[in-house]
Amino acid sequence: FSALCSAILSSYLLGERLNLLGKLGCMLSLVGSTVMVIHAPEDEEVTTLDEMSSKLKEPGFLAYAAILLAVCFLLIFYLAPRYGQSNILIYLTICSVIGAFSVSSVKGLGIAIKGFFAGRPVLQHPLTWILVITLVASITTQINYLNKSLDIFNTSLVFPIYYVLFTTIVITTSIILFKEWVTMTVVDIIGTVCGFLTIILGVFLLHAFKDMDVSLGNLPEVLQSGQQVPVTRDDKNILIEVDNSSIAPEDKPKVFMIYT
Repeated sequence: FSALCSAILSSYLLGERLNLLGKLGCMLSLVGSTVMVIHAPEDEEVTTLDEMSSKLKEPGFLAYAAILLAVCFLLIFYLAPRYGQSNILIYLTICSVIGAFSVSSVKGLGIAIKGFFAGRPVLQHPLTWILVITLVASITTQINYLNKSLDIFNTSLVFPIYYVLFTTIVITTSIILFKEWVTMTVVDIIGTVCGFLTIILGVFLLHAFKDMDVSLGNLPEVLQSGQQVPVTRDDKNILIEVDNSSIAPEDKPKVFMIYT
């Protein structure tokens, strides 16, 4: 619901373009995410910090967390400086990957807060402060790169794609941390895969055809004429576009980029 509202409101309030295929992509992304959530099993009940600590120390989750950290460092230090200004998925993937740690931290801190009101010595448990530090660091990183993405790209594209990536990472993290895949039935597995494929289709429609001027008003004309659909570009996309050709024609305007 938040992704759909963000895409629609940014079109009306911020003047950002969202064509017919983009709206269809938003709907497919929401449908796919909903299907995944419906078929995802309930997480295992964890009531104490000791139980949460044992879950976090399991080899499967440690390997998964190490992979996420490696991917995050690769994106932040190598891909983001080179392709972050032109590829919308770079910054949003960083936010989504870091979201796995923020959601796990919130889960653990929720258990700590319940234990605190129950009179347990949660403040003396080292996991409590580890979770607090992890939560602050992850949320700060998410806000930073989400704001960078919003400064460059269309808001109606940022929120749906971020919603889809974040939801997928969080569900995967929950399945690995609490071993929910053990209790999944064949129907749940098929439903999860179908939901994920629907998400991929929705994101593809939303991102691949974002510059095409397609609406319900001109759709019959486009289908009948068979001509190429006009392409419209947002001001932000035009300003950050860089010509990578080494030899430019003499009559072509030259654009100089100033980096600070």
